[in-house]
Amino acid sequence: MFQGSIVALITPFANGQVDEKAFKAFVDWQIGEGTDALVPCGTTGESPTLSHDEHMRVTELCIDVAKGRVPVIAGTGSNSTEEAIVLTRHAKEAGADGALVVTPYYNKPTQEGLYQHYKAINDAVEIPIVIYNIPGRSIVDMSVETMARLAKLPNIVGVKDATSDLCRPMLTRLAIGDDFCQLSGEDGTAVPFLAGGGHGCISVTANIAPRICSEMHRAWREGNLSKTMELQDRLMPLHSAMFCETSPGPVKYGAHLLGKCSPATRLPLCEIADNSKNLVKKAMISSGLLN
Repeated sequence: MFQGSIVALITPFANGQVDEKAFKAFVDWQIGEGTDALVPCGTTGESPTLSHDEHMRVTELCIDVAKGRVPVIAGTGSNSTEEAIVLTRHAKEAGADGALVVTPYYNKPTQEGLYQHYKAINDAVEIPIVIYNIPGRSIVDMSVETMARLAKLPNIVGVKDATSDLCRPMLTRLAIGDDFCQLSGEDGTAVPFLAGGGHGCISVTANIAPRICSEMHRAWREGNLSKTMELQDRLMPLHSAMFCETSPGPVKYGAHLLGKCSPATRLPLCEIADNSKNLVKKAMISSGLLN
């Protein structure tokens, strides 16, 4: 259903407000550069610090600019099941092609709690749902067994896997089947994730290197392993630099260097340090994004 290079979109800010003009131009640029799908209002989009009105507005802007040219998978997760249902219902009504729903953070639900959370969203809204499993931020880790239970529900179509466990895509494929959409949530492991049965990557790096990322995934789909590895080697310094501090600080600074938006984030994220700026700039030069 979803494949290739999928960008976890940043949310530009100007004077403390969402910079709608910059965001719309950024979405259009991403599509022109070959990005296969768009994810507004995820972690990289600073969803925790967006108000509900801003969250919904950003989703609507993304869908409006995309105009069906590529799928839009709206971030609609919350650690409140009812809030996740509200955001998912809005994404459906706004015309999103899918919803990315993170495992509930802070609450630390059991595996049964995770199942019931996603089942409630599945039962409430008829839209393709991608589970976002990211133990590093959510603390909880959805097991393959729980995911296999959820995959039997009609609207649960895939997973964004940010565990960095490269056994996971193979175990998930064996437990659920090839049709369950598996998307890496870790740029640096995108190629081995594809080799293990994955279908694509929801990428931070694609914010600043959309063409290289999309070309790498296209090369993989065409069976051109040498080109895939050549492009992955070119991207690896960027992948590392994008997490020299808490994301999306580094990638927003990178987008700023490309003239796409302000580097501003919202507290509690703050301006990245000078040595981090140097790392980002150096990686962008080595990857051919800057002179």
